[in-house]
Amino acid sequence: MNPRDGSSDRRIEIKESGNLRVVTSKRIFFIAIWLLVLSGCASYQAKPLPGGENLARSVADIRIDRDLIALPQLKAHAFAEGGVLDMDGVAVLAVVNNPDLKLARADARIAHAQAFAAGLLPDPTLSLTRDFPQNGGPGSSSAFNANLGFDLNALLRHPSDSKAAELDARKTDLNLLWQEWQVVARARALYIRQVQDRRLMQVLQDNRTLFADRYQRTQTALDRGLLTLDAVTPQLSALQDTQRQIHDLERQINTDSHDLNALLGVAPEVQLPLGDALALPPLDEAAVLAALSQLPARRPDLMALQSGYGAEDARYRAAILGQFPTFTVGFTRARDTSHVYTNGFGISLSLPIFNGNRGNIAIEQATRDKLHEDYQGRLNAASSDVHRLLDEQRINLRQLQETEQGLKRLMQAAVQWRRAFEMRQIDALAYANLQASVLAKQIEKINLEQAILLQRVALQTLLGGELPQVPNGGNGS
Repeated sequence: MNPRDGSSDRRIEIKESGNLRVVTSKRIFFIAIWLLVLSGCASYQAKPLPGGENLARSVADIRIDRDLIALPQLKAHAFAEGGVLDMDGVAVLAVVNNPDLKLARADARIAHAQAFAAGLLPDPTLSLTRDFPQNGGPGSSSAFNANLGFDLNALLRHPSDSKAAELDARKTDLNLLWQEWQVVARARALYIRQVQDRRLMQVLQDNRTLFADRYQRTQTALDRGLLTLDAVTPQLSALQDTQRQIHDLERQINTDSHDLNALLGVAPEVQLPLGDALALPPLDEAAVLAALSQLPARRPDLMALQSGYGAEDARYRAAILGQFPTFTVGFTRARDTSHVYTNGFGISLSLPIFNGNRGNIAIEQATRDKLHEDYQGRLNAASSDVHRLLDEQRINLRQLQETEQGLKRLMQAAVQWRRAFEMRQIDALAYANLQASVLAKQIEKINLEQAILLQRVALQTLLGGELPQVPNGGNGS
């Protein structure tokens, strides 16, 4: 009896030892799976919010990252010695330091992260259950059920979803580029306004000095009884009108200065060292019109719409694939309470009887149609705007030429009338009217130049690049 009992104990011991080895192997397997899952997990990194503004206190504080600049002319721009900013220099600072562009670049990073997420394959699902009998008889054991499943429809939709996300990311990049061009145009426009307003201010101040001197002289003559009141009043009116224009222009210059500082991301109190270099080279109208046919390959917003249309077309295809039954396949390993092991598989299908994804198909199709109309409308608007600006350019250039000729004649007449006024051959009212005409013509010239320069900035934006000029400085618009 003892030997048999002893051998029986050893068998039990071996069996129990075998169970221990099985349990240990399972634990190692699950631990390895858990560590593998954790190895791909991201860790949390805190990023506190800022406690105050961080606007640049000078132009030197702005870091010029030329990798952010897409326009070749701006990318190669060299800043002038002495820190003076020309129009392209202001545009460069706007591209690299504009707060709205920084936010748009953050949105672009989100779009790329979404494209990365869409490009990942869907994960399989694993379900585990374990049952423990409460009143089982001899030979009963705990039961378990392990199921590994995979959604095959998600795999079928993956190419379309991934392509849509990639095109969305490209659309975001192109929209960012288009926004950069808008900021460049805004910076150039504000630079032009600042330069022209300073020129206008100089004209107004010179005329204020002139009218103040005329008023002082006529007032002195009135006090001495040499002139009547009707000779003094025109001088006073001209002086006050000039002073009013100076006050209006001061407010405009202040507004434009703060707008430019905000656009460049510098503190409001910073005085930007702006130059005054502006040129009006002749424009090649034929080349401008020829560039209209190339707009779909030049304009970032149009290329963004192309990518957006492609992304929506991919979503439309994915929605069509979604009308088919949802198909999920899984493999099962189980054991019941009677210690019987089974292997099997399962398939689940959705029956597209009521829904069939028809609603999503209709939505995606309508959205694609809208993008199609938006793209055509953008092309039509660009063509109309370019033709309108070219017509305005011709009108303004003709008027500028006439204004310059008229101003030249008025300046010549002013010299002669001054001599006549000093010799008292004409009265003060006539001379004041001539001076007012000179002032009005000078202001008209400056305003026309500003309008032409702003129109060319708009043309640059509409054409998606630098404006073509007449070779060798020939006659142009």
